[in-house]
Amino acid sequence: MEVLFATNNQHKVEEIQSLLPADIHLITLKEAGIVEDIPEPFETLEDNARAKIRYILDRCSVSAGFSEDSGLFIPALQGRPGVHSAHYAGPQRSDKDNIQKVLTEMKATPDRDAFFQTTICLIWDNKEYMFTGICPGQITSDPSGDHGFGYDPIFIPQGSNITFAEMTLSEKNQVSHRKKAVLQLIDFLHQAKKSG
Repeated sequence: MEVLFATNNQHKVEEIQSLLPADIHLITLKEAGIVEDIPEPFETLEDNARAKIRYILDRCSVSAGFSEDSGLFIPALQGRPGVHSAHYAGPQRSDKDNIQKVLTEMKATPDRDAFFQTTICLIWDNKEYMFTGICPGQITSDPSGDHGFGYDPIFIPQGSNITFAEMTLSEKNQVSHRKKAVLQLIDFLHQAKKSG
């Protein structure tokens, strides 16, 4: 089974493909011939995920696919960076700049609680399905580790004492928000394959 994944983020492609069983293969935007940035104009992960997959399906010959939007939500920052996580420090979308901005804003607060959320929007047989995964944790005072991407160097998931960036991809996949959402997607696709 082949399913279009509407993202240009190769890190996300690798992470999600590593979670999928061998019988489900991702078609990337590059393989579909789409290289432009996809608009993410909305204020919720759900709306952005929906907009991205509809934008892509309107522009290619594939009839089904999914997109996801993820964000880091920090209650002490009134939920920021949230839906704006990728470009929190500016349009350059620099992980280093984003991390530094979060750490600077949190310097004076002892409340380090945070959570990552991923929301996947799947369009299948012209119907829309949403799958959401959440990973609670804490923000560190300093970056640590050089694996992963985004805010991984400053996020310690609940039940661990190391950051996402200090984990291997396999270790991260045991607890990540993305895995929780992808498992729901996989279950749906397998059910659809059986019934199809």
